[in-house]
Amino acid sequence: MAAAPLLDPVLSRIDTDLEAATARLLDLMRIPSISTDPAYQAQCLEAANWLVCDLQSLGAKAEIRKTPGHPMVIGHIGEQSDAPHVLFYGHYDVQPVDPLELWDAAPFEPAVENGPSGAVIRGRGSSDDKGQLMTFVEACRAWKAVHGTLPCRITFFFEGEEESGSPSLVPFMKQNAEELKTDIALICDTALFQSKTPAITTMLRGLLGEEITITGPDKDLHSGFFGGAAINPIRVLAKVIASLHDEQGRITVPGFYDGIEELPEDIAAQWEALSFDEKAFLGDVGLSTPAGEVGRTALEMVWSRPTCEVNGITGGYTGDGFKTVLPARASAKISFRLVGGQDPHRLREAFRAHVTSMLPPDCSVEFRGHGASPASVMSTQNPAFEAARGALSDEWPDTAAYIGCGGSIPIAGYFKDILGMDAMLIGFGKDDDQIHSPNEKYDMESFHKGTRSWARVLAALSAKT
Repeated sequence: MAAAPLLDPVLSRIDTDLEAATARLLDLMRIPSISTDPAYQAQCLEAANWLVCDLQSLGAKAEIRKTPGHPMVIGHIGEQSDAPHVLFYGHYDVQPVDPLELWDAAPFEPAVENGPSGAVIRGRGSSDDKGQLMTFVEACRAWKAVHGTLPCRITFFFEGEEESGSPSLVPFMKQNAEELKTDIALICDTALFQSKTPAITTMLRGLLGEEITITGPDKDLHSGFFGGAAINPIRVLAKVIASLHDEQGRITVPGFYDGIEELPEDIAAQWEALSFDEKAFLGDVGLSTPAGEVGRTALEMVWSRPTCEVNGITGGYTGDGFKTVLPARASAKISFRLVGGQDPHRLREAFRAHVTSMLPPDCSVEFRGHGASPASVMSTQNPAFEAARGALSDEWPDTAAYIGCGGSIPIAGYFKDILGMDAMLIGFGKDDDQIHSPNEKYDMESFHKGTRSWARVLAALSAKT
């Protein structure tokens, strides 16, 4: 690698500075920046100020930017106009700690502990997202300490409301679009594949939520007096739900698969090389047989194929004992995970038309939407992606892979839709980090090698972005 003469002393600096870097992370973790609880407003501001001071210590022009909620932290470093320009996004807020009694130690008194597979950093925010955020900051610190400058121009963008729905994020991005626009965005809120393989997430499924309530009679009815003669909304609801999938596991809403493309051959080959054990994947939750589309692998089902799932059903009498009643109404909550090419708003209309078409006489339906966000698909044709994949592969034993994510990370889509730039999602969390749960942790290996990884990525992007 051409950048090795510059990179090698940076990696050595990261190694020798690990103890001090860990101490800085523990300092940040001691601040209980719980964004969803108004009682911690001052602590969220304290965390934002801590980050501003830390970025300023690197020579960045950093400051707090007020929002209607918790503040954003914005920093800029690097003046050379011909250098690539990257934006790094992370969030400094954390989840609440309840139930407190399930923690083995105080959640905001973090410490390094010895775990079954090595040292871990224990405490709220260790993995989500303070530990991940600081891997990047520490990589920048090492570059600056060794060379007095960074290989790229960098914009730091730290949010304080990610764990509470990000209500201020989109307005802020729109109002500051010109300042935030760079060559590419880097997001650190992801993980290693199966806790060992470095990965760049390039596919994030979208989400469409629908709640339907079917009403029949104008009151609950005695099943002895009216059963057989009166329509039962639960029966109608059950028929609607049963109609949403065919025998092959495909979703039957008209036009549902329009616009979906097959997985590119090179990505399919990378996924095959991951040797994912779907039997173990299902076995860990007491299952044995994939239940989605026939002919698709489990990784395809959770990363690159859309879904339709019933998340809850209510209707009639559900208390103790038995009550022979025909309910006046029955409801279901149904979610759709969407992939590239699908329009959530068009699919909402198609779903509602499908349900309405199945209503028998004397029944009506009420719909309530619960969000509609499209999938995000990153173009790996951007040379920055392959440069970063090579950099990650140089640091870890396994070759880095492009992977998908079954969940949704809206910020990646916002970078594309609002700022018109691609995002790379690179993180070093592990499957057992217990984010959002008691006893959250971040492996010291993830923190150390994650920092080294970002140093490598910056070197690679400086040549390729």
